[in-house]
Amino acid sequence: MSAPPAEDRKNFSDLFDELEDLDDHVDDDEARAQLREVKELATDMQPDGTFGRVIYGFDANDLAEAALGSLLFGIPMAVEGGTNEAGEFLAGHLPLLAANAAAIVAIVYGLLYVAEFQDVRVADPFFGVIPRRLVGVLAASTVTATLLLTAWGRVAWTDPALAVATVSVAVLPMAIGAALGDILPGS
Repeated sequence: MSAPPAEDRKNFSDLFDELEDLDDHVDDDEARAQLREVKELATDMQPDGTFGRVIYGFDANDLAEAALGSLLFGIPMAVEGGTNEAGEFLAGHLPLLAANAAAIVAIVYGLLYVAEFQDVRVADPFFGVIPRRLVGVLAASTVTATLLLTAWGRVAWTDPALAVATVSVAVLPMAIGAALGDILPGS
């Protein structure tokens, strides 16, 4: 008997769809915990490869990948004087600073959940709606930017508004690097 055509074969994305449908019908906390464990087991059983994997959960390995991606995109920002110039501009234009912060969140959300580099699933969101991976990637890039710019003397916290604006400028590309660093290895 021959194998079914490729378009008829089920893949891990289909398995996760089925498990998430089942999750909608499970009311018992113990059963939900078992279902979460099955999802994590299925994630671990996927064939090796960078693309086409289902990504579920967010752990210390994902955080480390996000921090590395953030550093790769952030080091040029830390040595480039334009980062400070842009920070000075944003510090004087608070609506644009707020727009920059909103753009960071929107771009990272888009990279993780919309662009479909990988099939990224939300696991155990904060308050039932805020994805842990989104928070982790944004936190990794923000902390990395703050530490890097401070340690290299690119920001002085004597003027907190200017420092925050300058860090915000660096966080934008660093958050992109963090998102890509997290999802492209496929873990």
